[in-house]
Amino acid sequence: MSLTKEEAAKRIMVALDYSNAGEAERLLEELRGIPCYMKVGMQLFYAAGPAFVESLKTRGYYVFLDVKMHDIPNTVKGGAHSITSLGADMFNVHAAGGSAMMEACLEGVDQALTAGAKRPQVIAVTQLTSTSREVLNHEIGITGSVEDSVIAYAKLAKASGLDGVVSSPAEVVSVKEACGAAFATVTPGIRPAGAALNDQTRIMTPSQAIAQGTDYMVIGRPITAAPSPREAIQSIIEELISV
Repeated sequence: MSLTKEEAAKRIMVALDYSNAGEAERLLEELRGIPCYMKVGMQLFYAAGPAFVESLKTRGYYVFLDVKMHDIPNTVKGGAHSITSLGADMFNVHAAGGSAMMEACLEGVDQALTAGAKRPQVIAVTQLTSTSREVLNHEIGITGSVEDSVIAYAKLAKASGLDGVVSSPAEVVSVKEACGAAFATVTPGIRPAGAALNDQTRIMTPSQAIAQGTDYMVIGRPITAAPSPREAIQSIIEELISV
């Protein structure tokens, strides 16, 4: 598979792990013109609000709103309606909420779409990349391996009509085999060679992840904490187009 620079950039989701919009400003200006995704998590979204998402769209970025909704179906339906109206390109829910919740989420999306509006991709969280088998079995209370749980949740998400899942890069091949090549995978735990692991336990380099078939990769500190974030993301883009 050969990617253009633009296609490679669209595979990268930069994790904006900042406490407010002001802290993210330098990075946003430095990466301006690179058509990557910006991943807005709970901390930043709760602090900066919907207006921040709208500002990212006006700058030409794609937006993954990583709010991991997990609530009763009607509440998630309302949340999905609001997010769709906001213009996010992708958002997620927890597969652990069950099929009724995920189906209600899609109802909210459909009700919010206006004529000509682009439908956001809706993906499900399977297991967090910080979850080990010990945590899964003895703290969460789910038996079996982490991969078994990921695949079970992925199948449930697909049956519920969702577009894909969040999973570690190690489970991408299994998810694709179970749910089909068109079922999207969003993979945290991506670390360029030589980068610190931090709190991730199931990781790959960008080139390894793309070779596994992942569709999107979430990368935070290796870009945001680099002396030159623009050089860091350009280096990753070059790595991806050489795979």
